[in-house]
Amino acid sequence: MRKILNLILGLVVIGLGASGVMAQPGQPQPPQSEEQQLLSALHSISSHTLYDYVKELVSEKYGGRLTGTAGYNASADWVTSLLKQWGVRPAGDGGTYLQSFPNPYTLVFPGCEVYAHLPINGGEVKKYYHFDDEFIPGGTSGNGEVTAEVIYVGYGVTAPELGYDDYAGVDVKGKILLMEREIPVSPNKDLELFKKWRPYSFHQYKLENAVARGAKGMLYNYGPIGNPNNSYNAGFIYSHVGDAVVGDVFAGTGRDHKAVVEKIGKILKPQSFATGKIFTIKNNTEHHPEGIGANVIGFIEGSDPALKDELIILGGHLDHLGRMWELMPGANDNATAVAVTLGVAEAMSKCKVKPRRSVMFFFFGAEEQGVAGSEFYVNHPFFPLDKTAAFINMEGPGIGDKVEVLAGKNYPDFHAFLEKANSRYIHRLIEASHFANIARPRQDTARFLWKGVPSVTVGAGETVPVERPASYHNTRDNLGPITPEIMEDIAQLLFAAIMDMSDEPVLKFRK
Repeated sequence: MRKILNLILGLVVIGLGASGVMAQPGQPQPPQSEEQQLLSALHSISSHTLYDYVKELVSEKYGGRLTGTAGYNASADWVTSLLKQWGVRPAGDGGTYLQSFPNPYTLVFPGCEVYAHLPINGGEVKKYYHFDDEFIPGGTSGNGEVTAEVIYVGYGVTAPELGYDDYAGVDVKGKILLMEREIPVSPNKDLELFKKWRPYSFHQYKLENAVARGAKGMLYNYGPIGNPNNSYNAGFIYSHVGDAVVGDVFAGTGRDHKAVVEKIGKILKPQSFATGKIFTIKNNTEHHPEGIGANVIGFIEGSDPALKDELIILGGHLDHLGRMWELMPGANDNATAVAVTLGVAEAMSKCKVKPRRSVMFFFFGAEEQGVAGSEFYVNHPFFPLDKTAAFINMEGPGIGDKVEVLAGKNYPDFHAFLEKANSRYIHRLIEASHFANIARPRQDTARFLWKGVPSVTVGAGETVPVERPASYHNTRDNLGPITPEIMEDIAQLLFAAIMDMSDEPVLKFRK
């Protein structure tokens, strides 16, 4: 296996001539050894450059990078321009960097509202909720307005085979639903029972079941966070809400929301009821069923005649939520992963020492829209999946001071390469965890794992959590909390680990 010198030795060797005397200014420098070239490439990865990449991707001109939109396409063009500049080969359709796939999308514009009608002294007042921290428009909501009584329907599940129906005993036709996300069972408590409930956890199922029952709107107890991962129905208006709205719906009903949810989970019996509360949901949206998405894919061919037919993938999703109606920047989710991937791609492409296995740099589209880009790729791969030795995905590698490896415990031999690179060069706390991957897919790793490809997801975390407003799928996922140094360290760690993996005579992570 090729050995990269440690930092101190590398700097000394680079500075000394063959005789051990410091090279004088103006004198020809001795040629670098293979190890020196690798070390120089590793240390060419700069936190300043990576931060600039994130800054570029969160700019207004890319509009939040919702897959299918002009803003996303512009961000994809920017990424491909860098890959082309560095000589990274295309691995998309017809000799391009883009792999296209159908991808409907919905635009959200200003003018969205959620408000309650409160009866006072024979009349009423309207209580308006605040965008972003009390409600966010549904990412695939129909366009229009609905005013109706709110019916609480638990998880919105109709499962005859489980003896469970949240719609039993309540009339929801023409009404607005208040609905919980997920399902009332956990894989950590009863795995086999969870598998039976799993199909009912999908957002698409919940919305389509509500439409089939005649409901006209939904207050989805989901954050509130933005999320474009759902079905679209032109006549169905919905928004995501949080504690403020849920608390007002339950106020005066004689029921406590937390207790109701706990009871459903304990006895697995519906607790649906008519709340008597009147709400209005108004959304200003435009649906595009003709949308086309694209993955951005480049690769460096391996230098070994035999091993080049095996592939190592590094990447993360390029897309985010777009505008809902304000810009959702998606700095840590997932511009930081794009930046780290670009940093490794540039260093590897410019290094004279090439990996013996082929390495792919993958920028997924439509991760936020049902993890659709990676699903399309695994069904239409550039390299055979049985020749894909490893996939390193990234989610949020830009905030914190430690390295987290989801599914690292699934593949201890795989994770050992990351640990070794960290102990030799980075010296961060690195934590591996297990990933059962039996819930609905929430990241690109899931699609590859289901196809048998050894896969981990690398991100950053905080050893001591910093108190700050939540910044997941909202307007606050911006440059403010980004930690450039952790991006640099993760990029250097991955460069070293991938180069080591590419040299290993046999990679058998699949066992």
